[in-house]
Amino acid sequence: MRICGIKLTHDGATALIEDGRLVFCVEQEKRSNNPRYQTIDNLDAIVVSLAEHGLNPRDVDQFVIDGWSGEVESQFHVLSGTTPLTLKGGPYVERHGGSLLSSSNTFSLMLDDRRFCYKSYPHVTGHVASAYCTSPFAKAGQPAFCLVWDGAMFPRLYFVERRGARFLGCLFSIMGHAYALAGHHFGPFKQANRSNWDLSIAGKLMAYIALGSVDEDIVGVFKELYEKRLAADIDRSLPGDAMTKLAAVHDFFDASEARLNAKPPEDVLASFHCFLERLLVLEMKNSLQRHSRLPGPRNLCIAGGCGLNIKWNSALRATGLFDAVWVPPFPNDSGSAIGAACSAMAADKGFEPLEWSAYSGPALQYKDVPPEWEAVPCSMRELAAILASNKPVIFLAGRAELGPRALGSRSILAAATLPRMKDHLNDIKLREHFRPVAPICLEDRAQDIFSPGTPDPYMLFDHRTRAEWRDKIPAVVHLDGSARLQTISRSSQHKVAELLVEYENLTGVPLLCNTSANLHGRGFFPDVATACQWGRVEHIWSDGMLWTKKP
Repeated sequence: MRICGIKLTHDGATALIEDGRLVFCVEQEKRSNNPRYQTIDNLDAIVVSLAEHGLNPRDVDQFVIDGWSGEVESQFHVLSGTTPLTLKGGPYVERHGGSLLSSSNTFSLMLDDRRFCYKSYPHVTGHVASAYCTSPFAKAGQPAFCLVWDGAMFPRLYFVERRGARFLGCLFSIMGHAYALAGHHFGPFKQANRSNWDLSIAGKLMAYIALGSVDEDIVGVFKELYEKRLAADIDRSLPGDAMTKLAAVHDFFDASEARLNAKPPEDVLASFHCFLERLLVLEMKNSLQRHSRLPGPRNLCIAGGCGLNIKWNSALRATGLFDAVWVPPFPNDSGSAIGAACSAMAADKGFEPLEWSAYSGPALQYKDVPPEWEAVPCSMRELAAILASNKPVIFLAGRAELGPRALGSRSILAAATLPRMKDHLNDIKLREHFRPVAPICLEDRAQDIFSPGTPDPYMLFDHRTRAEWRDKIPAVVHLDGSARLQTISRSSQHKVAELLVEYENLTGVPLLCNTSANLHGRGFFPDVATACQWGRVEHIWSDGMLWTKKP
C-alpha cells in the first residue's frame, strides 16, 4: 500500500509511505536553494518527487492532501503544468464533536495529465498522526497525550491510542503565533504590520531573550491582561476566526506596551516567554488532573510550530508530570506531508508505528563545480585535523534531514574550542551575534558536558553546559549558559558520527559546532556546486572528497 501525503501551503512537501515505512519526504525549500517555507504552487513538483524514486502517480494507491484554514473546508489554487486548478481540502481543526479521522473526499487532483482521487484530513490531524506514529510510544503499543500548538490555534490536548484519538480540550486561549507577535511589539524585530505571519521571528526571539532577565512585575502585567482580555475566549478554538484571534493578540500587546514602554525590551520578551511557559505548565497539570483516569503510562508527544520551542519542551519534560516526552524532528508544518499520509494509515489500521529515519530527505544533486575549486580524497581523520586547526567545513552527506534542523547531513561544522568561532559562523551566515550555535556531541559523552545531557538526537530540548566545560567549548554556549544539544551514537552509520570519533581521538573533545549549510533565507544546499558558488567557507566535504578553492 503506497500512500502519498502532500502539503501544499507553507513548508510544502511530498511524502511517500509504503506498507508502514517512510520512503521519502521532500520539502520544497530543500530543492534548488528555494526560499524557506516554500509552497507547492505547481503539482508537477509531486510528479518530480515520485519520479526521483522510480515511481509515477499511477503507482500510488492513495493521495492525501493536508487540510488548511477554514472551519468546514479549505481551498488551494494551484497549477498542474499550465492548467489552473482549485482543490478542496479538510479544515484546520476537526469540527466540533467530530473525529480527527473524518476526511473530505474529492476527485480533482491532476498529476501528469491524469486525474486522481484523494482524501484530506484536518491540518491538526496530521500533527497528531506524525507525532504519535513516529514516537517510541507507538512502537511499544502505549497510549500518549499529544499536545498540538500551531500558529493559528490554541494549544490542543489529545489522547491517542492505537484504535483512535480524542480531543480533551484547549489548555488556554493564546494562539501559537502570539510568541512571534510579541516580537512585532517589542525588541529588534518590532514592526507595524498587523497581518504579517513571519515564520522566522519565533526562533530568533527564543535566542534573543537570553539577553534579558525575567521581571516578575512584567510577568504580572501579562498575567493580568491575559485574564482580562484573552482568557474568556477559551471556547474560540476554531480557525475560521484566525484574523479575529490575531487582532485580539495585537490588542493585548498594545495594552502591554502602554504599561511596559519604559522597560528594556529584552526583559519584556524574556518575561513574556516565562509567562507563557508557566501558563503552559500550569494548564497541562490541571488538564492531567481532570483526566487522571485515562489508562496507561503518562507519555507526551508535542507537535505544531510551538514544538520547536526547546525551552517549553524542556519545561514540560522537567515537571515530572510525564514518564517520557517525544518531539519529532519535524513538529512544525515541515512534517505535515508525513502527517497527512499517517492520517490515512491511521484511518485504515489505527495509529500504528511508522518505520522511519530522520535522514529521508532529498539526495544530494550533482552539478558541475566551479573550475577554481579542486577536489582531493579526504578521510575522516584528515578532516578532523582540518577542524582541529579551527577551520570550518561544510559537511554534505547522504540524504537531507527532515525538518528545519541541520543534523549532520547539510551542516557547517567547526571546532567549539575557539571563543570567536560563534561570531565567525554567525557572520558567515549573516545572522545576529546573539544567535546561538548548536553542539553535535557523541551521545555517551553528553552527560559529562551538559545537564541533563540525555540522548536528544534532534536538537529539540534545552541543556545547561556544565561549569567545568564552559571555557573549553565557548562557541556552543549560549548567553544564558544553555545549549541546543544534538546527540549521536558513536556506533551510528552516519558519517558525522565517524568524524566526531576521529575528532575526539585527536583533541579529546567529543563535539563540534553544527549550524545549517544554506544560503541566507533559503533551504539546505542541494549540491556541492552551490556551496562552492557561495564561497564563504574554505573547505567542503562530501562523499569522501574535500573541495578547496585554489589560491
